[in-house]
Amino acid sequence: MKFTVDVDCTPEEARRFLGLPDLSPVHAAYVEKMKSYVTDGANAEMFGDAMKAWGPMNEAGMAMWRQMLGQMGGKTTP
Repeated sequence: MKFTVDVDCTPEEARRFLGLPDLSPVHAAYVEKMKSYVTDGANAEMFGDAMKAWGPMNEAGMAMWRQMLGQMGGKTTP
C-alpha cells in the first residue's frame, strides 16, 4: 500500500513547520561581504580564498565530497 501526501506551502512556511532556523540575517551578511570584495577591488584569487573560508563547504568539506563521489563513481582519489 502506498500513500502520497502533497503539501502546498511556501519555503518559509515549510521552514517554520519543520522548526528550522531562519538564516536570512546570515545570508544577508554573507552577500554583503561578497559585495564588498567585488566593489573594493579584490582580485580573483582573494575572492576564491574568501569563498573557501566563508562558504559552508570549506576545503576539508570539499575534499570529503570529492572522495565520496569518487568512490561512488568507482574512481580512487588522492
